[in-house]
Amino acid sequence: MANVTFSSPSMKKDLTVYAVAGDTKTLLSVAKAHNVPLHFECENGECGSCQVEVSVLSNHTPTGVALTEKEKTVLRYAGKITAEQIADAETKDLPPPWRLACQLVVRHEDILVKF
Repeated sequence: MANVTFSSPSMKKDLTVYAVAGDTKTLLSVAKAHNVPLHFECENGECGSCQVEVSVLSNHTPTGVALTEKEKTVLRYAGKITAEQIADAETKDLPPPWRLACQLVVRHEDILVKF
């Protein structure tokens, strides 16, 4: 299981929820299941409205999660990730700090999600 902590000025306090690793649910679906007020529109990785900053809460090297082509395009266009961060994600399994909640599949790592 993974602990997912959501943090936002739009929330009274941070909220930590449990997500089952390997369940293949997106971060957005976890947020929706726990009534986290994470903004979204298309749920398809095209609009970029669900951009979040994700930090791994451990001393271990983060496990890379493949970026979808839509996610690369939207986040790059928004200026949230660089070509170097995309290359690091693809070749070194180092995840970038910004992701789309509708595209990120929750893994076994405890994470902090800021939005």
